[in-house]
Amino acid sequence: MFVLELTYTAPLDAVDAVLGAHVAWLDEQYARGVFLASGRKNPRDGGVILAVAEDRARIEEITAGDPFVTAGVCAYRVTEFVATKTSPELARYQESAG
Repeated sequence: MFVLELTYTAPLDAVDAVLGAHVAWLDEQYARGVFLASGRKNPRDGGVILAVAEDRARIEEITAGDPFVTAGVCAYRVTEFVATKTSPELARYQESAG
C-alpha cells in the first residue's frame, strides 16, 4: 500500500487549469482499482492519495502520468507501508508484518 503526497509547485491558477484532466486521470485509476481514497490537503497546497499496486515502480509509473506532473504543477512524495491493520472495508488489502 502507498501514501502519495502531492505538493503543488505552481500557483493555484496553474493547478486549476489542469484540474479537469487530473480528475479524469484519478477516475481512471479508481476504475483500475489502484486508488482507494484521495483528496485535497487543507490548506490547499496539494493532495493525498491512498493507493495499492504490485510495487513502487508501478506506482511511480502511474504518478508520472498524472496531468499535474506532466504540466509541471506538482511533485509527488511516495511512501510505501505494510497495512497490518485495516477497517473491515479494506480487509482485502491487509498484509502480514513478515
